[in-house]
Amino acid sequence: MEIVILRDAHEVGRTAASAVAALLARRPDAVLGLATGSSPLPVYDELARLHAEEGLDFSRASGFALDEYVGLPADHPESYRSVVRRDFAERVNIDPARVHSPDGAAADLEDACARYEQAILDAGGVDLQILGIGTDGHIGFNEPGSSLASRTRIKTLTEQTRRDNARFFSSIDEVPHHVVTQGVGTIMAARHVVLVATGAVKAGAVHGLVEGPVTAMCVASVLQFHPHATVIVDEAAASALDLADYYRHIYDNKPSWQGL
Repeated sequence: MEIVILRDAHEVGRTAASAVAALLARRPDAVLGLATGSSPLPVYDELARLHAEEGLDFSRASGFALDEYVGLPADHPESYRSVVRRDFAERVNIDPARVHSPDGAAADLEDACARYEQAILDAGGVDLQILGIGTDGHIGFNEPGSSLASRTRIKTLTEQTRRDNARFFSSIDEVPHHVVTQGVGTIMAARHVVLVATGAVKAGAVHGLVEGPVTAMCVASVLQFHPHATVIVDEAAASALDLADYYRHIYDNKPSWQGL
């Protein structure tokens, strides 16, 4: 993995967005994997700025959301379909019909998971997957103990994740217990993974991801096996890394021709 340590969330968002912009420049019909939550917001803010001010074009691109709550109506303001639309899709010129989300309200959830997995394959796979990381090291909603080979499926949220996400609802009682999420194997199939993390609350998870053993107890650690994973964090999120100075040295001295 390439570890990029930057000053703050703004720099994290700008740098991650530059990878998306570079991809669209060479492949306008790229398939993007779209995470939700607070971590990717600076990325989407910068992509919206690049579209408005520099004409970054999403008209031929498509996107697949990572996950969706089970039981929330699609038009619920905190459904991830709504969040992806609000935080990203409505701020750029991507075709809404090309932005896909799992169906958490399907009568047959198992079939909906299989169809979503197939839709990603039919699109040619994800070119660049934007990821955040949970405080317990989850990616998507693949909680600790998840199969590292899993595909899109139903997962039960831990109480820690429900507490973390309660800030988006009136109370924790409104946070669903179940989700449909892309599996770890689905995420690992993306050609480039860009994971962003900010704030001291993510420091332990970032340490487990980058420097811990590969284990289902910190699901994100599987990215150590990914052929092209970029981890972009601010100073606070990097505060528990033993080799932080080395990662800074590598990034500061990388060849100018070598992108993320």
